[in-house]
Amino acid sequence: MKIALAQLNFHVGNFSHNVNKINNAIGKAKQNKVDLIVFSELAVSGYPPRDFLEFNDFIDKCQSAVESIASECNDIAAIIGSPTRNPEFKGKALYNSAYFLAEGKIQDVVHKTLLPNYDIFDEYRYFEPNTVFKTIEFKGHKIALTICEDLWNIGNDPLYIVNPMDELAKQNPDLMINIAASPFDYNQPKRRKKILLQNVEKYKIPLFYVNHVGAQTELLFDGGSLVINKNSEVVDELKYFDEDFKVFDVDEIESKKFNKIHKTETEKIALIHDALVMGVRNYFEKLGFKKAILGLSGGIDSAVSHVIAARALSGENVRGILMPSKFSSLHSISDAKLLAENCNSPYDIISIEEIYKSYDQSLKPFFNDLPFNVAEENLQARARAMLLMALSNKFGYILLNTSNKSEAAVGYGTLYGDMCGGLSVIGDVYKSDVFRLAHYINKDKKIIPENTINKPPSAELRPNQKDSDSLPDYKILDEILYEYIEKRKGPQELIKMGFDVDFVKRVLKLVNTNEYKRYQTPPILRISPKAFGIGRRMPIVAKYLS
Repeated sequence: MKIALAQLNFHVGNFSHNVNKINNAIGKAKQNKVDLIVFSELAVSGYPPRDFLEFNDFIDKCQSAVESIASECNDIAAIIGSPTRNPEFKGKALYNSAYFLAEGKIQDVVHKTLLPNYDIFDEYRYFEPNTVFKTIEFKGHKIALTICEDLWNIGNDPLYIVNPMDELAKQNPDLMINIAASPFDYNQPKRRKKILLQNVEKYKIPLFYVNHVGAQTELLFDGGSLVINKNSEVVDELKYFDEDFKVFDVDEIESKKFNKIHKTETEKIALIHDALVMGVRNYFEKLGFKKAILGLSGGIDSAVSHVIAARALSGENVRGILMPSKFSSLHSISDAKLLAENCNSPYDIISIEEIYKSYDQSLKPFFNDLPFNVAEENLQARARAMLLMALSNKFGYILLNTSNKSEAAVGYGTLYGDMCGGLSVIGDVYKSDVFRLAHYINKDKKIIPENTINKPPSAELRPNQKDSDSLPDYKILDEILYEYIEKRKGPQELIKMGFDVDFVKRVLKLVNTNEYKRYQTPPILRISPKAFGIGRRMPIVAKYLS
């Protein structure tokens, strides 16, 4: 039996687009004499559809799309994910399902059992869990068909009280097929492969795994679909961060010898880089936008954001705006110009000095001769945001936010100033990793000026300002932030790790008291196991550690 894996980039709610992609893949599979083609979880609707699932019209369109796809399934079978209605009065209105299509119609439907309800996942909000376990018989093979999380309840610390594969294994299946929408973070490819291998090692049957690829707003899906034979050998892996299509013969994957480690693990920074490029590209493509704009300060955050955008959209479609003030250094301007030129990007210089003076003059009667402080600093940041948004409105650019995760964590940014934008490119990247990204970008050719990388970070909003005036050393700060945000370590645990008591208290207070700022930021491309946004839900009005 020949099985094709179709790893495609779907678009939430774009049914004609998704159906065309699916039917084209089915046509390609037919040309390759494929018996069964497999698509990913909720492929018909796109993942995650979220509250679109509450609209009957949306579910009707899903059903109509599945019936249309089924009509193409003559001389071939297909497995495809879609929401389905729950016919029972009790329970949630929907299931997260996998359709088995053959002979031009729907032959069977399998529902997802384990519904993740942690971090970015909200599936139990919409779906009823499966309670009936059955294999699918096709061309002399018994298929244990599962959906994403259904294979993850394995190991010594199970999250759920039932394991779907334990139930399906009682029916002696010949192979496992898992369709998934497994979001990317820089640990996920390695972790996911380990989980899938554990399943094969436990059940001693081959596994065909199909994952989503592409970005859905802030969620990034890396693909990496794979086939593992019953000897726990990785037969093949599909591309990362790109669509792919491959055909496998069920008998051949067992008769040949394969290496257990099929590919060298990609380093963390390379994964982050590729994920961000895909994230920016898909955000623009799926919203129908072509051009981006951002403030170029000569600093490392805007430089890295600009290069990522230029690689996603091509340099000529990314416009950099240099907005010097009387506090800007000459090398900041020259560094920003050189960066734009290296990316073949257009740039303009618009001084904010007169705008700032106008604000200052207008507010002078009301500032009561109080000394220069953060109010005047923020006026400059908001003047820059006003200029960027004016150009965005006039020419249809999407404004890219260039704040990093370290700054966002401790509130080192200006609301309605440098924190504004349509999409945050590096908002889930700690400052330490921003530097590593810059070095990675320059590995083959110097694109980011060395001075941008080497000079002390500064907002340049007051004379001789440096980030270190307000923030601790980024290396130490990022270590604490990582342990607190990603690892959920409390203050006493951090102190036991050797961090200074006062320093820990100060940093955690900054993180918790600045939740209100992060609540108002643009979508942040998610590359870490715990990103700000939908995966980290904290109250704004709270007293804990503040």
